[in-house]
Amino acid sequence: MSKRILYMECYSGISGDMTVASLLDLGGDREVMMEGLRSLNVDGYSIEIGRTKKCGIDACDFNVVLEQEHEHHHEHEHHHDHEHHHDHEHHHEHSHGHEIENGHCHSYDHDHHEHYQEADDSHGQHAHHYHEHRNIVDILKIIDESKITNRAKSISRKIFQVVAEAEAKAHGLGVSEVHFHEVGAVDSIVDIVALAILIDNLKIDDVVVSELYEGRGHVKCQHGIIPVPVPAVVNIAAEHSLPIRITQARGEMITPTGAAIAAAIKTMDSLPLSYTIKKTGTGAGKKDFDKANVLRTYLIEESNEQSETDMHHCQGNKYMWVLETNIDDSTGESLSFTMEKLFEDGASDVFFTPIYMKKSRPAYRLTVICKEDDIRKMESVIFNNTTTIGIRRYRTERTVLNREIIEVETKYGPVKVKVSSYEGNVFCKPEYEDVKNICNITGKSYKEINDEIKNISLML
Repeated sequence: MSKRILYMECYSGISGDMTVASLLDLGGDREVMMEGLRSLNVDGYSIEIGRTKKCGIDACDFNVVLEQEHEHHHEHEHHHDHEHHHDHEHHHEHSHGHEIENGHCHSYDHDHHEHYQEADDSHGQHAHHYHEHRNIVDILKIIDESKITNRAKSISRKIFQVVAEAEAKAHGLGVSEVHFHEVGAVDSIVDIVALAILIDNLKIDDVVVSELYEGRGHVKCQHGIIPVPVPAVVNIAAEHSLPIRITQARGEMITPTGAAIAAAIKTMDSLPLSYTIKKTGTGAGKKDFDKANVLRTYLIEESNEQSETDMHHCQGNKYMWVLETNIDDSTGESLSFTMEKLFEDGASDVFFTPIYMKKSRPAYRLTVICKEDDIRKMESVIFNNTTTIGIRRYRTERTVLNREIIEVETKYGPVKVKVSSYEGNVFCKPEYEDVKNICNITGKSYKEINDEIKNISLML
């Protein structure tokens, strides 16, 4: 069965609400999302889901509206001054109606928007209120006590952890000391958890994230005027190797929540070389730039088809993964054992290359070639049996000749031979162990026996 791969095209940056809107447009079940959000037991907000246009492109619009603010200032990571030119304000240019009956949420269409409002459960013992200042432990408790799936909980926790670490570094604090009076606001909790629910609901197996396009200039926050990209975004990009491209647009295009989402859910570094697009979704940003401010997502499936020429000459996996690490303080015995374990666990090839590291220390580069599905197993073997603390990996394309193992009858007995072919040429390679055994019995050289068996094979 083909994997369901999500591609996020972040050519207008990324934020929490843009991502949620795009996944809803991609086909995420909004009722499943709303049910999960209600189980957070967080009140004081309503949700608007509708359609809008950005540079003529139709897009889904997702808004979280706090009860205390008729205009919801989204993505409060920096308490933007909303009269500033580069804010993230939500423009509600039409009136809204809400309907509550016996504490249950109802929705209805109004000017192309659907409105979901949470009941004010201020008298309940377990209600979480938006005005509280929370640290990471408080937020994770809200998530853990909800009724969303375990996978959605895991994704939500990971995103908040990424944000917490970035904010802690930006402010020179420990992670537990960061109080989420900004990111921990209800709107960001809703954005992150809604995103996690939709990723799970859409049954996404892998995620590819494009370059993150960012603007330039400065934004105003509660501490003063700070540069774009803002410190938390820079920290996330550096820690998680997110590629950023600075554009000519003035203002902030990547929010910390958006950067954290990209870092937390990305599982692949690049798109398959060949794929089919099954569906697309478009989520609207809240600002207008010269270019359409939208986040586009694609649900794709990798194409396993090969050309007739490829199929004639090649077999097996066309794409493989290369894992590499430099090791300068492991014993030869541990490296030998590591190689054996890697082969046992399915590596296609394993080899060591002598290298010199800093201060001219002699070392070895361990290289492993494996299938994508075996990457985690390979990394586990390497980390558990060597002293390395980091592994590089990249995908590579290969051509593999058709081959088969045949048994050739010789005067020495049966010998296994690997036979392959390419463009009319046939290549034969006797199995090493069989040749070695014949040499030990006859006393003849390895080259003599090997050539003799190759000649017999080519005559078949």
